Formats: sequence, structure tokens, C-alpha cells
Amino acid sequence: MTKEVGAMVAAGVVVLATGFVLARARMKAESGMGKVLAAAPVFAAAPLAVFSMEHFFAARDLVGIVPKWLPAPMFWVYFVGAALVCAGISFTVWVCVRWSAALLALLFLIIVATIDLPNLHASLRDRIFWILTVREMSFAGGAMVLAGSVRPHGHWAGTALMRIGRTLVALVMIFYAIEHFLHPLHVTGVPLEKVTPAWMPAPAVIAYVVGIALLAGGVGLLVPRMARSSAASAGTVLLLLVLFFYSALLWSEFRTNPVEGLNYWFDTLLFAGTVLLAGWDAEASTQASRAGSMRSSMLRASYGAVDQLTEESRP
Repeated sequence: MTKEVGAMVAAGVVVLATGFVLARARMKAESGMGKVLAAAPVFAAAPLAVFSMEHFFAARDLVGIVPKWLPAPMFWVYFVGAALVCAGISFTVWVCVRWSAALLALLFLIIVATIDLPNLHASLRDRIFWILTVREMSFAGGAMVLAGSVRPHGHWAGTALMRIGRTLVALVMIFYAIEHFLHPLHVTGVPLEKVTPAWMPAPAVIAYVVGIALLAGGVGLLVPRMARSSAASAGTVLLLLVLFFYSALLWSEFRTNPVEGLNYWFDTLLFAGTVLLAGWDAEASTQASRAGSMRSSMLRASYGAVDQLTEESRP
């Protein structure tokens, strides 16, 4: 086992174990689907920690991704690694989450703007380019929802972050669902280029089931009343996919290509965590919106009554 693989495995195990221990109170306070939603930050934190180790121990392999116009490219590889591990620690110990989630969203959006979009013209017809680009946007969206949900209820910035972030995640889920239907023999969850191994039973059936879950979940996220249950349902399907499909894939590749197997496992786990985060505080934001509408209606009614009294008092 190389140092890179050892560090990735250790980071993932430590963060998952620590995260579940520290999230017990939060999960205990929830019931039903709320329990899996409460664990969403842990499912997001572990992949962030794992990918940070890849930045530290395989920096020379990643330096080519850094835009040519940026000076000191190795610094930026380490900087992104440090940012990812800091966000992972923050989500795990639940400290400074408002800032870490907002900055993580900004980081992913900067990656899209500086690495993905400059290649837009050359990769316009490349489906993998779009899959990777919107994946980063969905990660940003999930972090935006988390950043907004920890703000005081009814705060305009928190509400805006949650709505924008939830919409981003929903649109990516719908796009990925379509990709599952068009390319059912490729790996599922995040539908990348890798073809599902022949030894995996019923790969097309698995792809269609996951595609249906993503489509239903994505549409449901756009409906405020259904956002929480839709995120929990689709996120649970993705967690089961990680647990069974990608665990089997990781086991088969651990001796030959462990880094790829770990990347697929934790990449899908991060997407699952992102989908679950999209359901955070959905009911509260809906209630706040209703309360705002009720307040507006009451104010309009009050102003109308005042106007009527004024008219009646005139000679």
C-alpha cells in the first residue's frame, strides 16, 4: 500500500468514525428520514478529507490541472488540499460551519470558472466534460444549502443560499438521471466514462433504478413541500449504491488500482452527501416563506383597512 492510498483510507475512516460519534446528538434529535439527513455533513466531510490527502501526496499528478496563468502551481494544489481538509474538519466537529460551507461553495465555483469554463468551447460535445462540470456545481450547491441552513431562520441571505443551492443540486440530479437512461452500462451515481464490470449483475437495471431515483428526487427538490423527503429518498439510494455497488468495485480494484477505486467510492459518497444536504432546513425555509407571505397579506389588509377608514372619514 502506497503512502497516498494509506493516507486516503486513514482520512476516510477517521472522519467517518469521528463524525458519526459527534453527530449522535443531532441524529438522535431527528426521526425517520431526518436521521439520514442529519448525517449528511459527515457523508460530505469524509470525501473532502480523502481528496485533500490526494492533493498532499499526489500533488505532482494534479499540478497539470492548475491554469497556466496562475503562478506557483504547486502552491495552489496544496492550497486546495488544505481548504478541503479544513472544510472536512469543520463539518465533522461542527465548528464555524457557516463560513466553511460558504467558502467551500466558493471554492467549487472558482474551480468551475477557472478550470472547466475555459475549456467549454473545445469540450462542448464531450459528455464527460459536462458531467464533471455540473458535478462541481452540485457540490457548490450542497455547500450553499448548508451555509444557508445554519443562518438564523428567515434571514434573506440564508434563504437565498438555500434556494439557489437546492436548485443547482436538483438540476444536476435531473441531468444525471438522463445520462443514466442514455448510458446504462456505465457506472452509476456520478455517470462517468468507466463501464460497469461484466461481473456486476444487472448493470442496466441498477442504472435505471438509480436514474429513476435521481429524476424523482431532482424534480421533488424543486417543490418546497417535497424537498426534504425527496433529498432523503434519493440520498439513501445513493448511499446504498456506495455501500454495495462501489464497495464491490473498490474490493475488485484495490490491488490493481486502489486510487481509482477510492476516488469512485468517495466521489459517489460526496454526491450522496450533497443530495442529502439539499434537503436541509427545507421545511423551515418553506415555513419562513409562508410566514413572510402571511405577514405581507396582513400588512396589505391593514393598509386596506386604513385606506377605507380614511375614505369614510372624509366629508
